[in-house]
Amino acid sequence: MNPAKPAFLISVLFLSISTHAAQLTRDNGAVVGDNQNSQTAGSAGSVLLDDVHLVQKLQRFARERIPERVVHARGTGAWGEFVSAGDFSDLTSADLFSQKGKKVPVLVRFSTVVHSKGSPETLRDPRGFATKFYTGDGNWDLVGNNLPVFFIRDAIKFPDMVHSLKPSPVTNAQDPNRFFDFFSFEPGATHMLTWVYSDFGTPASYRKMDGFGVHAYKMVNEKGNVHYVKFQWKSRQGIESLTAKQASDIQGKDFNNLTNDLYSSINAGDYPQWDLFVKILKPEQLDDFSFNALDATKVWPGVPETKLGTMTLNKVPNNFFQVTEQAAFAPGNIVKGIEPSEDRLLQGRVFSYSDTQLYRLGANHQQLPVNRALNTVTNHNQDGLADSGHTVSDVNYEPSRIRPLTVDAGARYSETALSGTTQQRAIKNQENFKQAGELYRSFTDKQQDNLIKNLAADLSQVKDSTTKHIMLSYFHKADSEYGKRLTKAVNGDLSKVKKLSYAL
Repeated sequence: MNPAKPAFLISVLFLSISTHAAQLTRDNGAVVGDNQNSQTAGSAGSVLLDDVHLVQKLQRFARERIPERVVHARGTGAWGEFVSAGDFSDLTSADLFSQKGKKVPVLVRFSTVVHSKGSPETLRDPRGFATKFYTGDGNWDLVGNNLPVFFIRDAIKFPDMVHSLKPSPVTNAQDPNRFFDFFSFEPGATHMLTWVYSDFGTPASYRKMDGFGVHAYKMVNEKGNVHYVKFQWKSRQGIESLTAKQASDIQGKDFNNLTNDLYSSINAGDYPQWDLFVKILKPEQLDDFSFNALDATKVWPGVPETKLGTMTLNKVPNNFFQVTEQAAFAPGNIVKGIEPSEDRLLQGRVFSYSDTQLYRLGANHQQLPVNRALNTVTNHNQDGLADSGHTVSDVNYEPSRIRPLTVDAGARYSETALSGTTQQRAIKNQENFKQAGELYRSFTDKQQDNLIKNLAADLSQVKDSTTKHIMLSYFHKADSEYGKRLTKAVNGDLSKVKKLSYAL
């Protein structure tokens, strides 16, 4: 029998092992071949369900918190209605856009993305803008943010991104060293970081901010004609943001400022309104850009907009938990005439959001009043926790001659031509910095000043010089003045920044 190893020897062995990079594996111990790119059907095709690493990451990520949402935990809900501005049946077969004046009830949930349920609403963060339309074809959820783009372009990186932005598992404190370490490997995040660190990252009111679907979707008409679209809610109240100082001052007085503002306005009869606009492209127009048009880190510049209708919020929920907390929004809740595009981030969200709700609220969460469809739900999904359905038939399968059910061929997915091989590769034409630079130059002098101050406050805390200078090189690549001012603000080495930016 071998004698026990001395404690100091065990420590030395552990230290020698820990200094080498560990092999990334799945939960079953299998090594991972690519942790940056989901497997897709060719360069322009959909993400494949047989990417078990992607599926496992998203499943495990969705199950990290009980019972609070992992993201969008701090939320505020309001009831309202949406009225179609016209007959858009040439664009989509969706019932809510079938005629001018068509009215459907809606529920909107505004939220912060990263911060916890009890956090102040003044904190810098993208704001969730999720809308549930209760239509004659079933419930459609448009789940977006108040900013037009996102940090990443592939869902396989979503758990990692949120982990970096959440508090440290060791200190339980949010740390710029952690999230800038992550973003230093994500040059495509430069655009979104410019949005978030501007004053748009601290809205003054939920009523006074726009909302974006962020992703490209497909709209399909009865003939099967497909158009790619991007949605935007435009606030009729205008847009109003807070400076970092204003947000800090308000936080000491009212950390529910956004909820209180929304609810007091609605209760006073001053109902906020948003117009829903859509940008429309034919499939062949996706190649008209110098970047990948299905990249969630990009906007579509120069594409005309069409107004689809107007939403009015006119009622405060009478129970926060039963409505706002139990509301289950998911991009997978789509209706006939509206489909996901091949956007890699959206493809993952279609799975992960629905899976999250199944975990958080149970298999029968769509039987809850706030999530229940207006039309009759007929299928053979059965049993499970909290099943309040009323099963009266002996037939719980299909097809059946005893109790036949029909399908609507017009609700089949549109067909997308594919070529090439399956792959795990990054998208082409990433163009990571151009739109970030254009956004910086679109800001007023005051907005640029605030952006530099806000970014410098966090970036100056980064201890690793390489990480800090890589981040500075991204902003310099977007706009040289932007990069120079930020470098000076954090006492960086401009010659090092320039060298790194030229290498990109």
